[in-house]
Amino acid sequence: MGEKKGFFRKLVAGLSKTRDNIVAGMDSIFKGFSSIDEDFYEELEEILIMGDIGINTTMSIMEELRAKVKELKIKEPGECKEILIQTIKEQMQIGETAYQFENEKSVVLIIGVNGVGKTTSIGKLAGQFKSNGKKVVLAAADTFRAAAIEQLTEWANRSGVDIIAQQEGSDPAAVIYDALQAAKARNADILLCDTAGRLHNKNNLMEELRKIDKVISREYPDAYRETLLVLDGTTGQNALEQLRQFKDVANVSGIILTKLDGTAKGGIAVAIQAEYKIPVKYVGVGEHIDDLQKFDADDFVNALFDCEV
Repeated sequence: MGEKKGFFRKLVAGLSKTRDNIVAGMDSIFKGFSSIDEDFYEELEEILIMGDIGINTTMSIMEELRAKVKELKIKEPGECKEILIQTIKEQMQIGETAYQFENEKSVVLIIGVNGVGKTTSIGKLAGQFKSNGKKVVLAAADTFRAAAIEQLTEWANRSGVDIIAQQEGSDPAAVIYDALQAAKARNADILLCDTAGRLHNKNNLMEELRKIDKVISREYPDAYRETLLVLDGTTGQNALEQLRQFKDVANVSGIILTKLDGTAKGGIAVAIQAEYKIPVKYVGVGEHIDDLQKFDADDFVNALFDCEV
């Protein structure tokens, strides 16, 4: 529990700017209005939209809030806060099977543009899986950047896991092919694959991912497949745009949301979940290996609203 509590504290600290952005304004609305009227709802709506929760998500949260206020015959604005928090938590539940891949023989593709913390996230996950007793192999299939291969090799050494890499410029699908053979031969539990992050040339990326997909399906048809998209929390609505584009080229099954420490745009986590029905599965709040943790909707929203746990 200690580790989880420590992470929750970091989450609370990391989300402080987002909280200032959203909660301070909300509290003044809850305290400032004497009755629940249209103005009250409009002000609340504006705060949520400004907090990067996004327009569509805000609308559905507000709709739910209005319905519950009516149903429960609530008269006091202050009593809405609890309901609002509950509604947001419900929007963000990630479902029973979110981490199924951790318990199966799995191939996990990690995708995302460069600079979002993709390679670092892979390194951290590898370290965590290893310390949970899993046999992990890394595939350095972002062959576009020499630095990516070096960086991943460093993480592999640090975590004590195997890495399959070729030199810069080699065919990513060939690296994946080698990695699949190694994963099978070494009876690995999880094969984590780094991939190139070039969105500006979507066709190339699509082609590359299609080729990789074909190789995995052919060489390891029994593997459980997971595709995690890494997004940078500090980019707010831009992260949603990246998700929209990557969704076109890959079957994204979950999100890793990085750099949530010190951004005012943490509300984006709510938007991702609600608008795309793709769960945020991991959140990152710092540099250390245990600063990337499984997403917990209750913890996240409690940290966002600074509720006591």
